[in-house]
Amino acid sequence: MWKNFLLLFLVSSFLGLSLLLSSYSSTDQPVVSKTEQAWVDSVFSSLTFDQRLGQLFMVTALSNRGAEHVQQIEKLITQYNIGGLMFLYGSPYRQASLTNQYQSRAKVPLLIAMDAEWGLNMRLDSSMHFAKQMTLGAMADEHYVYLMAQEIALNLHRLGVQVSFSPVLDVNSNPKNPVIGNRSFGESKEQVSRRGIAYIKGLQDNGIIAVAKHFPGHGDTDTDSHRALPVINSDLKRLTEVDLYPFMQSFQAGVKGVMVGHLYMPQFDSTEVKATTLSYKLVTGLLKQKMNYQGLVFTDALNMKSVTRAYKPGQLDALALLAGNDVLLFSEDVPTAVTEIKNAISRGEITTEDIDARVRKILHAKYWAGLSQYRPVNLHHLKEELNRPRSRAVQHKLYEQSVTITANHGNLLPFREVDTTRYAHVSIGIRPDNPFTETLQRYAPFTTFNVRERYVPDSVFINLRKKLSGFDVVVVSLHSLNSTSVSNYGIGEYSRTFIQKLQKENPRQKVVVCVLGNAYSLKYFEGSKWLVCSYEDNPISQSVTPQVLFGSLPAQGKLPVTASEAFPAGFGLETASLNRLRYDVPESVGLDSNVLSEIDDLATEAINTKATPGCQVLVARDGAIVFNKSYGKYTYESNQPVTNNTLYDIASITKVTSTLQAIMYLKDQGKLDLNQKLAYYLPEVKGTNKQNLVIKDILLHQAGLQPGIPNWQKTLASLQLSPTYYASAQTTIYPNEVVPGVYSVKTMEDSLWSWTVHSRLLLKKRGVARYEMKYSDLSFYILKRVAERLLQQPLAEFTDQYFYKRLGLRTLTYNPLNKFTKDQIAPTEYDNYFRRTLVWGTVHDQTAAMLGGVAGHAGLFSNATDLAILMEMNRLNGNYGGVQFFKSPVVTEFAQQQDPTNRRGLGWDKPNPNGFGPTSLKASINSFGHTGFTGTCAWVDPDQKLVYIFLSNRVYPNAANQKLLTENFRTRIHDVIYKAILVKS
Repeated sequence: MWKNFLLLFLVSSFLGLSLLLSSYSSTDQPVVSKTEQAWVDSVFSSLTFDQRLGQLFMVTALSNRGAEHVQQIEKLITQYNIGGLMFLYGSPYRQASLTNQYQSRAKVPLLIAMDAEWGLNMRLDSSMHFAKQMTLGAMADEHYVYLMAQEIALNLHRLGVQVSFSPVLDVNSNPKNPVIGNRSFGESKEQVSRRGIAYIKGLQDNGIIAVAKHFPGHGDTDTDSHRALPVINSDLKRLTEVDLYPFMQSFQAGVKGVMVGHLYMPQFDSTEVKATTLSYKLVTGLLKQKMNYQGLVFTDALNMKSVTRAYKPGQLDALALLAGNDVLLFSEDVPTAVTEIKNAISRGEITTEDIDARVRKILHAKYWAGLSQYRPVNLHHLKEELNRPRSRAVQHKLYEQSVTITANHGNLLPFREVDTTRYAHVSIGIRPDNPFTETLQRYAPFTTFNVRERYVPDSVFINLRKKLSGFDVVVVSLHSLNSTSVSNYGIGEYSRTFIQKLQKENPRQKVVVCVLGNAYSLKYFEGSKWLVCSYEDNPISQSVTPQVLFGSLPAQGKLPVTASEAFPAGFGLETASLNRLRYDVPESVGLDSNVLSEIDDLATEAINTKATPGCQVLVARDGAIVFNKSYGKYTYESNQPVTNNTLYDIASITKVTSTLQAIMYLKDQGKLDLNQKLAYYLPEVKGTNKQNLVIKDILLHQAGLQPGIPNWQKTLASLQLSPTYYASAQTTIYPNEVVPGVYSVKTMEDSLWSWTVHSRLLLKKRGVARYEMKYSDLSFYILKRVAERLLQQPLAEFTDQYFYKRLGLRTLTYNPLNKFTKDQIAPTEYDNYFRRTLVWGTVHDQTAAMLGGVAGHAGLFSNATDLAILMEMNRLNGNYGGVQFFKSPVVTEFAQQQDPTNRRGLGWDKPNPNGFGPTSLKASINSFGHTGFTGTCAWVDPDQKLVYIFLSNRVYPNAANQKLLTENFRTRIHDVIYKAILVKS
């Protein structure tokens, strides 16, 4: 033994590391309260020696086994007084139930432990997966590691667990490591230390004992210790300077547990094939004495083949105890182990005092973990409370922060053009209906191709390359990769060949490779001009990665390991956000999911009371869509459900999403003076009562225009469609489709314009200089005409080219039947007075229909998502997707109240400051938006960074249905959104 200490002293002196390995004050014995000491003394004194021995054992319990297994565990608890259980596999509810059962049998409360490196999901079904440590290593901010560990700690505590065998503090310096790999924070000892400490504090600040593993460092091995004993030939200098460094830092930070790995380190202990777990030199000499670690020392699992091949169960436990370990984990034969330990005492190899000290240490840990006041696990609402919305918010942030771009030739990423680029997506190793593909489709029209299996004949890829020849950009995503270098990380040879040939065949084609898996696999794609790594393959990473590609999220990640010479650790190309709407969970933007769920009840109530057959509700905050649901059916009689892709007639929201966009553009360009009179822009109104109308007053609905004119009635003869205006076949003379089978005359627009120009104005109140506000469709008949005159282009053509296509809006359109089938569009009204048919896919508004579906006040169709994008662009004053649609804050100007007697902005509707308006009473005075006759609304609150969309067809089966209005469903949902805003403490 003296030779061992002399060796340690000489090595430390030679390397000048004595100070580095000296005692840390943070590992000194903490001051123990009288209460704690009294509890420990009381429990200790109540135990026989055999019962004390039992406290050293932590046995594996499975919650997916039958009665025989449960009986075996209960026998160990009652007969041997084992100190703890490590749960593996099963379900949370079953584990919690068994925990209560086992704890009820225990004389001393059991320490319950789990492997929960990336959450309960590591061992249990129906549980949340957070992120593996290599994913965390790619993040710039380790604060998110703390937040993740905090959430895991709360879950463990809720489940009745006191110990987590995490974090992994191994420095993964060997790319061929088959067992650590993506379980490590990376290859930098500093990075491993910082993130490890953040993880430890996240656990221990929330009452869970953290166990740093696998001492003295499992990173530099190419053998899996579950199968064989890894040999590490690192010299002591490297061991101390690299592998031990994170452990020393964690000891200083106060980690309460450490796990010794099953390794063979001949440079340190040359005893033939002796695992470090069984090495007195390492566990006692180095860890406990030289490094002065005084927390709990756990063995790695004693059932692993790396140690069981050389020793029998029971014998192995005794050797581990003799080496200096405190807790014997995964003991396979407790009775034999107890006998072997007693024999070792008889032989003088260990003293009872030493054993008593370890038992006391375990009892102190139990006190710290709250077991002195043990309470059974409450089984009620367990599933819901283990899947808290806040946890989902943290989960999203981990993946958002970690996506790493390692090649970005010409700064192609993030994609800016969504209207002029032909996109294709090839997914390999995943089902065709996956979140990656679905998320790409939200941003641009992708033609998708899927190779379900990773290993397919080369002929499959040859045929695929031919189909891809006509696309400008091809995104290839690789899925279901292996975590180790075995079989090239699961990337088939033909997959790699396919990508390489695709990159060479068409120099103009841009091939973006997305690796959703092990970062080391990037070495196979060194020739890629555009390369992205997402580290893991799950629904969250599959959703987040396309959002980075399109600039909804910035790329911030850095490689935590060296994948190749071209891709060293620490490398990563950052990209900026383009302000495109992203997809997240409510808590990420300060909204309460549970409160937002009240929208479900309101939507269901609206449908059940037949206020509308169905609807879409979307909520976005701070640039993120966090609620986007569809309810009900197309009609009360239909079986076709409303989906998020269903198009609705948005009615008067057209005013602000079409005509007003053009008017704001013209004002922004200096081509329109709001204080100018109408005749200045439309000379044909000179000599009429419209010539002196001021543009600003028209926008404010205070120009004295009539609310509306039933022009459709003028086109009837004997209550039938007049042949002067309509025909049943489309011709050059009757080009405008009113509904399928009815076409209006080419001169209809001229007639409608004439009727508008010659309509009477409202009367002014006596003694009042200006007209009072009176909402009027005629305002936007006129403004459309002004816009088209100044643009020298049809309004629909301009808005589609300048706004909708550039924003990537595919459903926001006039005349949707030109692009979509009827089954993609919700019907509106059974019109039995004008068109005498079910209006389905053509505009509901009569005047807009007479014009062929395109008007300044109505005509647009959309789903909630596309409408939200346009409203978000307006919230940001035109800055969206890397495009500045407006040069000035023109939207803010138009959205402000202009007159204290008129609540409205310029074109925009606004809250009524006196209440009883179209918005929630909680909406800020700066809010703006509009409603639609068909049962729609779109509201922006710039103060709260909110966008709210509600779409429905409340006019089905006829417009007499006022329940949506009388029961105020749209506003009540708006109220819920404000109620959901989390107030920061």
